[in-house]
Amino acid sequence: MCGIMGYVGPQEAAPILVDGLRRLEYRGYDSAGIAVSNGSIQVRKARGKIANLESLLESEPTGGSIGIGHTRWATHGAPTDANAHPHTDPSGEFVVVHNGIIENFQSLKQQLLDDGAEFASETDSEILAHLVAREYDGDLVAAVRRTVALSEGAYAMVAMTKREPGKIVAVRKISPLVVGLGDGETFLASDIPAVLHHTRDFMVIEDDELVIVTDEGATVETIDGAPVDREVVRIDWDAEQAEKGGYEHFMLKEIHEQPAVVTETLASRLEDGTVWLEDVGFDDEYAADIGRVWITACGTAYHAGLIGQEIFRRVLRLPANVEYAHELRYADPIIGPNELTIAISQSGETADTLAAARLAVDKGSRMLAITNVVGSTLSRYADDILYTRAGPEISVASTKAYMAMLIAQYLLALRIGAARGTVDSELAAKVSHGLHLMPGALEEVLSREAEAEKAAHLVTDAEDMYFIGRGLDYAIAMEGSLKLKEISYLHSEAMPAGELKHGTLALITDDVPVVVILTQRDVYDKTISAVQEVKARGGRIIAVAYDSDAEIAAHADVVLRIPDMEDLLAPVAAVVPLQLLAYHVARLRGHDIDQPRNLAKSVTVE
Repeated sequence: MCGIMGYVGPQEAAPILVDGLRRLEYRGYDSAGIAVSNGSIQVRKARGKIANLESLLESEPTGGSIGIGHTRWATHGAPTDANAHPHTDPSGEFVVVHNGIIENFQSLKQQLLDDGAEFASETDSEILAHLVAREYDGDLVAAVRRTVALSEGAYAMVAMTKREPGKIVAVRKISPLVVGLGDGETFLASDIPAVLHHTRDFMVIEDDELVIVTDEGATVETIDGAPVDREVVRIDWDAEQAEKGGYEHFMLKEIHEQPAVVTETLASRLEDGTVWLEDVGFDDEYAADIGRVWITACGTAYHAGLIGQEIFRRVLRLPANVEYAHELRYADPIIGPNELTIAISQSGETADTLAAARLAVDKGSRMLAITNVVGSTLSRYADDILYTRAGPEISVASTKAYMAMLIAQYLLALRIGAARGTVDSELAAKVSHGLHLMPGALEEVLSREAEAEKAAHLVTDAEDMYFIGRGLDYAIAMEGSLKLKEISYLHSEAMPAGELKHGTLALITDDVPVVVILTQRDVYDKTISAVQEVKARGGRIIAVAYDSDAEIAAHADVVLRIPDMEDLLAPVAAVVPLQLLAYHVARLRGHDIDQPRNLAKSVTVE
């Protein structure tokens, strides 16, 4: 996720671009840059926050009334000046900014290298500038169309050239793009908040559409060239609400972004059961010889690791242990050189996880990082890196970053399983197909949000609450319970369903809410037995179950449904109703959802 800006009008472009990027900084903040056209194209870009770009512009100002800008959240290449956008072709006459992923960039880059191209960055985005330059024959729009035809993936791109001053061409391929219409000036942006203080009139560009911006305004076409009569929308939101995409809180916005996060994390990595992980360097011989997997993390990342542990054990038949990082680092664990340690951290800066990772490396283990931040400390410790591509997560309570951690571990299991021979082509194809269907399944779950809000009314006045499940469902129960505690401040515990009768059942009395997750068919009857124990003591049941589960309706007060799918993949969908439940309980209790008391987004102290 990155932020794009564009401007054509009578004013100096640079201040408008930088101001817009600052308002888009929640979309990416590891580097920023602008390109301004004034006879020639002047590019200024810098690693780090927008303030670094502003300092550069003070010493190296630009002039001109047309330009494009970008604030980056890295997916290919570390946060550096060279990897920052905009990117140009070697001549400097063609410049692009890009938000998203070019799935076939490896093959495109090789073609360009074979033709003698020289690259200045590690990014997939730079190839777009090279392609636009190569395809240019006097018509920038045609060159962009041909470039898009060659480039697979979900992205938005904006291009300019010195040869056609006064023109910007932009394309949307899934990643968001809007056009702001001012008085004699036109703005491009990834999100409305970037330019809401300039205009309230917008055109929201749809997928597979192209926008041509000149001093005469904006023209919208399909990528194939058919004219589009795009409606102008008047925005009445205030700036803060616009930044949240119209949602009341960032947490709710990020919950609803999860289908796109799954798409991004899978992009260019999974096809017909075959996995390609760009920064995972071990070969099949190493994967086949792994004796044990250690997974270490804290908080939500630890709960994601619980899912990974189950996947590695069940699917790969590989010994796996998940350990809290703050416990592992002091436990003197017996970690050997033929063992793989997976450290999971959204920020890549969690102090305890970094210490546990260092310990594993010191003991001779190969270390693989699953993280959301390119260039983070954890990624620098790692032998292998699996970036999750969730984009910046603003709410302290993690949702979409957790979702990406789950998808990353399924990909890793497929990669290792193919090398070990424990995942055959039939199972790989089945899991691959299920993962590719997952964004649609998540959209379906999100469309049922009203049921989660209904369930929240059963919980709002409770003093204690319990989450139960078995196997993968227990792992999801742990995350559901944590989400509720984090933002509702309601006491909650999670446990395996079979453990309920070994003590905790003494606490179940009239109207005590118990959430049960029922997606593992092989232990369904056992879990129902625990449900009946709760009902016999007057507890209230909120169930998460498949659409096809007819039995649970007889036992539960509310059922939160998910589409039927392979039990192995069910945790991905089953966590979403629990996120929504936690959100609506906290909202009904009137709490600060995005910044809950006593908690920080990244825990960088022991």
